[in-house]
Amino acid sequence: MTAHADVAGSRVDATTVVRGGRRRRFDFGSVLSYAVLALVGIIWLIPFAWAIATSLKPDAETTVAPVSWTGSTITLDAYHAVFASGNIWRWYFNSVLVAVVVTALTILLASMAAFAFSRVDFRGRTALYFLIAAGLIVPFQALIVPLFEEMDTLGLVDTYWGMILPQVAAPIAVLVFKRFFDSIPKELAESARVDGASTWRIYWNIWLPLSGPAVAAVGIFTFVVTWNNFLWPFVITTAKSLQTIPVGAATVQSFYGAQYAQVMALSILGALPLLLAFLFFQRQIVQGITNTGLKG
Repeated sequence: MTAHADVAGSRVDATTVVRGGRRRRFDFGSVLSYAVLALVGIIWLIPFAWAIATSLKPDAETTVAPVSWTGSTITLDAYHAVFASGNIWRWYFNSVLVAVVVTALTILLASMAAFAFSRVDFRGRTALYFLIAAGLIVPFQALIVPLFEEMDTLGLVDTYWGMILPQVAAPIAVLVFKRFFDSIPKELAESARVDGASTWRIYWNIWLPLSGPAVAAVGIFTFVVTWNNFLWPFVITTAKSLQTIPVGAATVQSFYGAQYAQVMALSILGALPLLLAFLFFQRQIVQGITNTGLKG
């Protein structure tokens, strides 16, 4: 009887996990959530894996039937052809230059506007803020013609500034910064004013350094959107020396014909900087999205 009681007492509930001397309940909901997320991640990675597999095939085997993940051999000929026949290094330079400048100007101008809306009292502030917020519902495609006419009038067609300036106006960036600035205690500004700080110094030396999560979220979001932007750089430039990665990738068909291995190779090379940026800055991305509510 005693032995039986000892055996029964040593049994642990199937839904309980003992770790570090502490008994924890098995959370089925968390396990299910992780399983669903893992499944979604795998599904999302399948097209990317297929692009990599296709880029490593000989061109003659990319359209054969039946479809296969692997070719008769693994080859880097598609990548060699892209670097040899295309102007990818120039496309990289243009994309990096445009994306970095647009990101820097967007952070600066949007944070300044948000600080004014959040902490400066001026006439028409509410109306102007709602006017900027209304810009979210205007699709960029509807502004292509007037923007092109404006850039043409200013003599900025086929220039870097012609690509950069229209992409700096980002209402979502102003909203994100304002939401974050509203959460900073106004007592900080009042204390700074008592010490003789100007409005600019309060913004530059206090508000902006405290808004690291918002800067990270807006910066990463803006960089990715600018890097992937095809329509505006395609419209505003005709010179091949000004083509960015998306525009260059769109012309790869005329350069290489129907050679799908090279098309996939160029697509992977174009997405590689974004993947590396995510790997290096994933912590800042998560923190920025969490602290500012920037999603989608």
